[in-house]
Amino acid sequence: MATTRRYEDIAEALASYLPNPDLELLQKAYLYSAKVHAGQTRKSGEPYLVHPLEVAYLLTELRLDEASVVTGLLHDTIEDTLTSMDDIRGMFGAEVAAMVDGVTKLSEIRFDTDEHKQAENFRKMLVAMAKDIRVILVKLVDRLHNMRTLDHLRVQKQVRVAQETMDIYAPLANRLGINWVKSELEDLSFRYLQPEAFESLRNRVDKLTEERESYVEQVIELLQTEMKARGVDADVSGRPKHLYSIYKKMSSNHIEFEQVYDVVAFRVLVSTVGQCYEVL
Repeated sequence: MATTRRYEDIAEALASYLPNPDLELLQKAYLYSAKVHAGQTRKSGEPYLVHPLEVAYLLTELRLDEASVVTGLLHDTIEDTLTSMDDIRGMFGAEVAAMVDGVTKLSEIRFDTDEHKQAENFRKMLVAMAKDIRVILVKLVDRLHNMRTLDHLRVQKQVRVAQETMDIYAPLANRLGINWVKSELEDLSFRYLQPEAFESLRNRVDKLTEERESYVEQVIELLQTEMKARGVDADVSGRPKHLYSIYKKMSSNHIEFEQVYDVVAFRVLVSTVGQCYEVL
């Protein structure tokens, strides 16, 4: 898990992509969140403030606006403290208040994991209720940080939350095109839903990755050379596919790990659609 985020990390990240961020509003939200969550702790024993700080930072990784990041800092204040919607509206404005209200309402919904048939309807309901897509994004990264710290809960709750994440939140991230969030949510869910299969696969992929490090470096160097020779400005990276995608391929095709030939994937990022075809 990453080191605990500080207010300065969030402010710096926000300023890196927004020309004139409202850092005064951001600091006000941070100080208010610290005040109302004072004395509260998470199951891990950490101060509760760690969670809104992590959520706010994750929202900067999605390059969202100030209102979204401020909402990240305040998203649990209505549910977990004596704060009212009038308090939020008075201090942070109607836009932030509407988003905090939206996240609070989504958090109140309970999904019955026994009725998988309804997962699609449930996702549609979440999107319809949210009204503002930013509310869904705040809820997604809220769930991501909760999944990263799931090992502090009892096993029964771990399984319930992991199943809900696999059925609802990972597909939502996929629909919104946020692949890194979808992949991490799937792998974290996989870890708690099928721990033995997860550990076995992780060990095999780690071993293979070590063996293939030089191969990955050679392919990246080759691709970069080819791109440069053709005047294409490209960012090339190589990494193992996420574990759940490998597991799904093994399960659906009824094959062993050794028969999965695309465990390592390469990604080439370019500026235009035309360059995508040129790279291919």
